[in-house]
Amino acid sequence: MRRRRARVEARARQAAFQAYVVADRRAPVSELAGQLLRKAFPDHWSFLLGEIALYSFVLLVLTGSFLTLFFDPSLAEVPYRGTYGPLRGLLVSKAYETTLDLSFGVRGGLLMRQMHHWAALVFVAAIGVHMLRIFFTGAFRRPREINWFVGVTLFLLALLEGFCGYSLPDDLLSGTGLRTANSIVQSIPVVGTYFAFFAWGGPFPGQAIIRRLYIVHVLFVPGLLVALITLHLIMVVYLKHTQWSEPGKTNRNVVGQPMYPSFVGKSTGLQLIVFGVMAVLAGIAQINPVWDYGPYVPDQVSTDAQPDWYVGFLEGALRLMPGVEWNVAGHTFMWNVVLPAVVLPALLFLLLYCYPAFERWITADLVEHHLCDRPRDRPVRTGLGVAAVVWYAVLLLAGGNDVIATTFQVSVNGLTWIFRAAFFLGPVLAYLITKRICLALQRHERQLLEEGEETGVVYQDLPGGMAESHEGIDPRHRYKLLVRDIPLPLEHPGPGAPLRRRLQASLSAWYYGRRVDMPTTAEERLQIAGRTADPVAGGAGPAGE
Repeated sequence: MRRRRARVEARARQAAFQAYVVADRRAPVSELAGQLLRKAFPDHWSFLLGEIALYSFVLLVLTGSFLTLFFDPSLAEVPYRGTYGPLRGLLVSKAYETTLDLSFGVRGGLLMRQMHHWAALVFVAAIGVHMLRIFFTGAFRRPREINWFVGVTLFLLALLEGFCGYSLPDDLLSGTGLRTANSIVQSIPVVGTYFAFFAWGGPFPGQAIIRRLYIVHVLFVPGLLVALITLHLIMVVYLKHTQWSEPGKTNRNVVGQPMYPSFVGKSTGLQLIVFGVMAVLAGIAQINPVWDYGPYVPDQVSTDAQPDWYVGFLEGALRLMPGVEWNVAGHTFMWNVVLPAVVLPALLFLLLYCYPAFERWITADLVEHHLCDRPRDRPVRTGLGVAAVVWYAVLLLAGGNDVIATTFQVSVNGLTWIFRAAFFLGPVLAYLITKRICLALQRHERQLLEEGEETGVVYQDLPGGMAESHEGIDPRHRYKLLVRDIPLPLEHPGPGAPLRRRLQASLSAWYYGRRVDMPTTAEERLQIAGRTADPVAGGAGPAGE
């Protein structure tokens, strides 16, 4: 048996080697594999957020492939004869019936359903937190603008994919969401009613929307997601990974672990952890119990109906918007729907797409950046990011104002007015407080560099006063504090300059006028300039600290 096994292994190795030789003679396999396996990946926990999103998507594809084998997106009504007793004999759609059968009649079906749903929530959350990390650390700057556009598009497609999947079971909760979506589509001036009639296959509730959402959910959007994720990973490998400022790490190199075996081993372990956590959540934490909601009936609405968190901000915006409608030339303009549910998200994603170009314009920065910014070193950018998070949180809470009012026995109208005020004041206060905190942290670090760290040893000087001794900070910590790249504000071109130039200078002064310069010697400034210099020969850009 040992000799037979040895012969089989030898034949397998020989076959693999021959296949490799055949492929290598026809494609640059050796060159690409050698470069890829030697690729260095910086080691930091914040870089794992994108991998969590990737592995959540892999789990979505695996569990979704299982679910498609049993799900029927038809809206044809049939009497339910499944194993769930309370609904037996009730007329339901085939979509709802097969969802119940998946939950109770298919071995492992409920586990797969819940793993799929939990993975979807984690997928969107991981993309969102990953984008926040990219934003706060400045990893969207040149040469990674295209990857930022890809990431924003992935986030948009993830929201669409989640909504489509959330709507497929045809239960009362998902039907309520589709009713809201139908109203949003119809609110689009002039063309909205025509588009809604086409998408739903007639007047609401229609007969075609579930089938069409199913095709979008399992074919179109996943195909785009796979293509964009592949492009995103290729760009990450090609452009090099960003890294935090530490001794030995500069704007011209990448210090990290090789892809094989270190990175591959850690990444595989993370993948197994993600899969395991999703399986545990699916096994012990119930989510989307469609049998409790019942089948969708157009004239009924479920109480406490809330969408998944990633579209909850749209629900909140709809609830906060006052009722305003215009009738112009026979066309109704439903501003109370179109502004919060169409214009607001469109502006949000437009700002996300345009922000890298905006920051590059106000800094006149043409340098490639491979070192991560510390959020405290960019107080205005960090303040804007925190303001956006607070703005989203206000809308998310407003989407559940009825649940909050019922739980805490307060007026829902009073809550609505509080959230309306918070919609405008919350982001402003968050920006101001965050900016002040960032500047205070910089002043504290300047004090550390000037005085050193407190040792806790108190002594009495000759005149009789009490003082505390200090010691110099660790060289590694000192490197992190000093090696940073903060642009200087642009000089104001004067009152006779074009408006565009004056606006650019004013915005640049707003962004980078308030700063805390660190105490450095001439030699240290020279070293910092070398470590943050443009890695491209002949690169141009503003002088940094």
